[in-house]
Amino acid sequence: MSVRIRLSRGGSKKRPFYRVVAADQRAPRDGRFIERLGSYNPMLPQDHAERFVINEERIKYWLSQGAQPTERLEKLLSNLGLVAAPALREQPKKSALKTKALERIKEKEEKAKAAAEAAAAEAAAAAEAAAAPAEEASAE
Repeated sequence: MSVRIRLSRGGSKKRPFYRVVAADQRAPRDGRFIERLGSYNPMLPQDHAERFVINEERIKYWLSQGAQPTERLEKLLSNLGLVAAPALREQPKKSALKTKALERIKEKEEKAKAAAEAAAAEAAAAAEAAAAPAEEASAE
């Protein structure tokens, strides 16, 4: 059984309130959990004492037993010095897809531009070649 320390959502619509719980990773987000470890209320100001309340002893216990915190909890716990700061992703997944799509579009535009320049150069060379014999004939 793999244990995760994660947030379980409560509260009403557009008024979230989370419980910090230790749960089996296969259990649903708001479903069965092993132990309640604290609470997180994102609606309160950041400097409010009751915004993030946890039982540090139990968090340390679960971490020592191999429980893995979620990304959000890892960030919150690192602010308290309980875990190391999480490594930041280079780019969110959606942005990366947009960036790749933009790169592909730019590559296509560059290829089209290069092809157009090559065609223009060939046309200019052909025009010069056609004009050169006419000049030679008129010079004679």
